[in-house]
Amino acid sequence: MSIWISLIIEFFKTGLFALGGGLATIPFLYAMIDNYGWFDQTMLMNMIAISESTPGAMGVNMATYVGYISTGGSILGGIVTTLALVAPSIIVICIIAQFLKKFRDSKLVDHIFYGLRPAVVSMIASAGIGILIEVLFQGSITFKTFEPLNFILFVAIFIFSKVYKKIHPILLICLCAGLGILLGL
Repeated sequence: MSIWISLIIEFFKTGLFALGGGLATIPFLYAMIDNYGWFDQTMLMNMIAISESTPGAMGVNMATYVGYISTGGSILGGIVTTLALVAPSIIVICIIAQFLKKFRDSKLVDHIFYGLRPAVVSMIASAGIGILIEVLFQGSITFKTFEPLNFILFVAIFIFSKVYKKIHPILLICLCAGLGILLGL
């Protein structure tokens, strides 16, 4: 199967099942590392950082980047993967719009969405824990792979963001990017 068809299938599946936004796409991207090797874990960490720091939806930014790099720097690859990722949402929204009036007050629909909440939270938590392990332990939790500077920065930035809750996220992102440059991370 060609890389183009694989990209379309994988990102269509991701768009269809990654409920909860961009962070929910991360487990699917980990699976792509294992199944296709289009990128590695270090590249995934960089994609997450860039996708979170740039305008637009995180999942869309990552899909565009994966399509671009996996097709040898083809802009068309980025466009195709982005369209494959958003196509399920467009299809589902069009279908739901047709039946919205009928299901507006449905208890069944309320129960379905209530039941989906734990799944969405667990996917996002799984992605967050995976990123934390990659950053602090380079993917393997052992004493030898522990990165104390990354841990200190993580704790300091976490506390800073909790103490100064009104700080704008853009300023925090710029601060972290500057620290990364200064410290050579």
